[in-house]
Amino acid sequence: MYTDGSSRGNPGPGGYGTILMSGSLYKEFSKGYRLTTNNRMELMAVIAGLEALKKEKMDVTIYSDSQYIVKAVKEGWLNNWIRTNFAKGKKNKDLWLHFYELSKKHNLLFVWVKGHAENKYNNRCDELATEAADGSNFDVDEGYEQEQNSLFNPSL
Repeated sequence: MYTDGSSRGNPGPGGYGTILMSGSLYKEFSKGYRLTTNNRMELMAVIAGLEALKKEKMDVTIYSDSQYIVKAVKEGWLNNWIRTNFAKGKKNKDLWLHFYELSKKHNLLFVWVKGHAENKYNNRCDELATEAADGSNFDVDEGYEQEQNSLFNPSL
């Protein structure tokens, strides 16, 4: 699986791109959001790929150019965030918890790749993500917008 996220402004319109490959099977997909952040789109790309898998207990290698995603998993940041209930304002709790539940269904290996380099699949994911961010058919990143609204209205 190759993944990438993009945001035009941070926050701003954003999108993700994901490529799934297994043997001769190849599938790419993307989605755009009207208001989000780059980190959320990086994580949404991984989540979308995992949600698309039809079998459980698969060995999945996830290639990402996001240090945020790769280090959060490989260096145990996510486990610490979960243990402390995302204390000290750690962001994207909704997506990380969703990812965590999906991750239990498979054997995941994360590999960091340099973005905007010579990796054709990472570059294609970047194209998918930026096209989605630049599009006009946006979904609502409800987790992000709800979090932002609660900052301005503490009763939410």
